[in-house]
Amino acid sequence: MITITRKAEERIRELMQEDKEATGLRVYVKGGGCHGYQYGMSLESSMQEDDTVIEQGAVKVILDSQSAPLLIGTEVDYVDHPQGSGFVMKNPAAKTTCGCGSSFSA
Repeated sequence: MITITRKAEERIRELMQEDKEATGLRVYVKGGGCHGYQYGMSLESSMQEDDTVIEQGAVKVILDSQSAPLLIGTEVDYVDHPQGSGFVMKNPAAKTTCGCGSSFSA
C-alpha cells in the first residue's frame, strides 16, 4: 500500500527516539493546498479503530481510512541536500503536483 525508503525509515526512527511516546508515523491527506489535497505527517502515540497499520522495518506507518485510498502505491523518501531537507512523497495517483511537492490532485 505505502512504502518507506531506508533513508526515510532512519529519519523516522530518529524522530521517534526524541518523542518517547510515539508508536508510529501517521501519513495522511487533507483538503487544501494549491492542487486540492495536501500531505501531512505526524508522530502518533495511539491509533483509531479504522486505521490501517503497515509495519516496515522498525517503523509503523498509520493510515486513516479516508487517506489510505489516496496513498496507494506512495513511496515516502527523505532527502537531505543543500537546498533543504525533508520528507518527499512519490504518489502514482497524483495527476498534478505543486512545485514544492506538498499538494496534489488525484
